[in-house]
Amino acid sequence: QIQLVESGGGLVQPGGSLRLSCAASGFTFSSEWMYWVRQAPGKGLEWVSYISTGGKTTVYADSVKGRFTISRDNAKNMLYLQMSSLKSEDTAVYYCAIDPQGQGRGQGTQVTVFS
Repeated sequence: QIQLVESGGGLVQPGGSLRLSCAASGFTFSSEWMYWVRQAPGKGLEWVSYISTGGKTTVYADSVKGRFTISRDNAKNMLYLQMSSLKSEDTAVYYCAIDPQGQGRGQGTQVTVFS
């Protein structure tokens, strides 16, 4: 079955950077568009970014455009999210998933931006 394991979260000050990783298994990773979604405290799931199977197409939510970069390594079955210029409103649990509703997501990784 689909298994997605997120890592790389942590505590960071505003303006800082983090790189999230997602290890995928149990499905043909290279055949799936992949998504990063997040859930802030007390809010619903929000898609952040997605990437095409080969990585040539990337799309970002307006709230992260210009600050986050999604990428993938199909040889390693890995998905990444480079986050820069972090803001307090980026505080959330981040998940990788196979659709924008968060299907298949793992346990997530906590990102906390604090001053």
